Amino acid sequence: MINSNISNEALGIFRKGLARFITFDEAEWIEFIRHLDNIVIKKKDHFSVKDKVCDDIGFIISGSVRYYHIKDGTELTGYFSFENEFVSSYKSYLTRQPCTGYIQALEQTEMILISSKNMDLMLNHPLLGYKMERFGRLVAEHYICCYEDRITSFITKTPEERYLKMLETEPEIMLRIPQHYVANFLGITAVSLSRIRKRTLIYA
Repeated sequence: MINSNISNEALGIFRKGLARFITFDEAEWIEFIRHLDNIVIKKKDHFSVKDKVCDDIGFIISGSVRYYHIKDGTELTGYFSFENEFVSSYKSYLTRQPCTGYIQALEQTEMILISSKNMDLMLNHPLLGYKMERFGRLVAEHYICCYEDRITSFITKTPEERYLKMLETEPEIMLRIPQHYVANFLGITAVSLSRIRKRTLIYA
């Protein structure tokens, strides 16, 4: 039975997002969507939490999330994801070990999910196995590159340069994310971010 809990609109968005990595013919697609689930996460609720295994990869249909850790009682924001992006605590998902951090919805967020169990079923499915293997590899390569870019920016760029690059590549962050989270993401205080914003506006 085809999964009827997910709207055709959401499936269309998901299929378009997947096309960056893999495409399906109609027979494959019909079989593939049998293995999907969906969820709506309320603002400030969590997709995954520390010390529990992350069972799902999510694809954001609408909304946004932040990745963060807690150190000495302070939340440290490391990343954000928005529409048409995949979300997971990937190490936990792959190794079945507990998460070391948190993923929290910053807005009401709708996702399509691929559970670890369903991924295993598809990897062993004669119609889907090859494409899901390719999907896993390409998604991993994509996020490894994103992680390397983030590490490199912290080593080679000033906070102001990181801020300007963020405005260039991810302008929605400043429109949708609270400023203190953005400052944390950039590795600076909210006061420093405010000064950078004022300075860059003056020279714009």
